[in-house]
Amino acid sequence: MTMHLCGPALTTTGKRKGKKKFASAAQAQAARELDASWKELCKRQGVEEEERKRKRAMKAEPLVYSLSVPADRNNAHIKSLNSGAGVAVLKPVPVYTGDKMIGIGQLHKSNAVPVFREEDIKDIARMRR
Repeated sequence: MTMHLCGPALTTTGKRKGKKKFASAAQAQAARELDASWKELCKRQGVEEEERKRKRAMKAEPLVYSLSVPADRNNAHIKSLNSGAGVAVLKPVPVYTGDKMIGIGQLHKSNAVPVFREEDIKDIARMRR
């Protein structure tokens, strides 16, 4: 059994549970004894100290970050190149310039298929139906 389950106040779901009702006084007494033994075991294992440390850490000041440039880093003398042109040149649109392809057939919805022979055109027409 792990120590994070020590004590009745700590649960695995993170929600506090209401007061327990017992069927008999004997069951209630047994539950109280079990509770006391758990508390004793937790004290021996040092769980209370860990809990205090955790609570102290939660009260600590939040971390503050500064994003300033260190004083010893001076790169103001480096200038960037200004060519006056745009960032990148637009790629030309690819165009088929050969003479082997007859055309483009549509097999299914947006599936464009290049057609090289007359037989391919007939095959595509048969497949669609």
